[in-house]
Amino acid sequence: MRVNEMTKIALLGCGRIGQMHADNLMAHPKVELVGVFDIYTPASQEVADQHGVRVYASPDDVFADHEIDAVLIATATPTHADFIEAAVAADKAVLCEKPIDLNLDRVNICADRIVGCTRPIQLGFNRRFDPGHKAARQAMIDGEIGDLHQVIITSRDPDMPPRAYYESAGGMFRDMTIHDFDIARYMLGEEPTEVFATASRLIDKPMMDELDDYDTAMFVLTTDSGKQCHINNSRTAAYGYDQRIELLGETGMVISDNRTPHGVKRYSNKIAEAALPYEDFFIERYKQSFDAEIDSFVRAVASNEPVEASFEDGRQALRLAEAAYLSLKEKRAVGMAEIA
Repeated sequence: MRVNEMTKIALLGCGRIGQMHADNLMAHPKVELVGVFDIYTPASQEVADQHGVRVYASPDDVFADHEIDAVLIATATPTHADFIEAAVAADKAVLCEKPIDLNLDRVNICADRIVGCTRPIQLGFNRRFDPGHKAARQAMIDGEIGDLHQVIITSRDPDMPPRAYYESAGGMFRDMTIHDFDIARYMLGEEPTEVFATASRLIDKPMMDELDDYDTAMFVLTTDSGKQCHINNSRTAAYGYDQRIELLGETGMVISDNRTPHGVKRYSNKIAEAALPYEDFFIERYKQSFDAEIDSFVRAVASNEPVEASFEDGRQALRLAEAAYLSLKEKRAVGMAEIA
């Protein structure tokens, strides 16, 4: 397709994040949202009515529609690999939410089945597109802090998800930390070769025990050259959605910090630097990054240029999650060579 043409996209999945994607697709000047599908028909009908688009009766109808240039996959995780393969077989570009699958073997099978694909396949690692994160990385690349030594990533949710979420999420490391594993690779500029993980059940121990999951965790990633990355995760932060990245180099440091609705701080004889709470959650905090993610994908589809968050990035982030689980189980640092 030509760069000045509209990119025609179908949306698979009309849950919370799918609804957000529908809004973002409709707002993009170079996108035509043609139609939507969700296994729960009332959800797809609601999104279709809101935006004046069609409802597809099945995913097969989406892939068979020759009008469609690309699909955005925001369905349940177990469907991702199947839909990626179907889209590639139908010669459509793909933007798929993370993870590709919860099982690394299934991801590897998917990789084999899409070998030779000439259309863009982008993974939904939206944090790569956050203006602050990108600016911090660019400052590091430009030499503002000298050689990079350490990356510190803080990622804490404002509150625990409901039980039903945990039952299908696939575990904290594959669901929550996978974003941090990806941004760690993005910032380090080198593949981590060793992972050490520790995790606890401090917030809701009975439920975590029952589901064999964790709500609090820390990770240390190391590269061959000795660069270090520390990730700390918590499922709750009483003060809001805490998202920060710090890059330490030999001559300085840069920080991509949290956001509030505005930057006003208040001072008195009782308080200092009092400010509004952080943004509520990921849709609010990363609004700009989700918009930029769509824009980057549309440009890749229009010009067939490389995507900024690839299928392979998705696979490598899941490998890091698997290494972290093995580290937790065996209480040792795990070399990435041990993970297929």
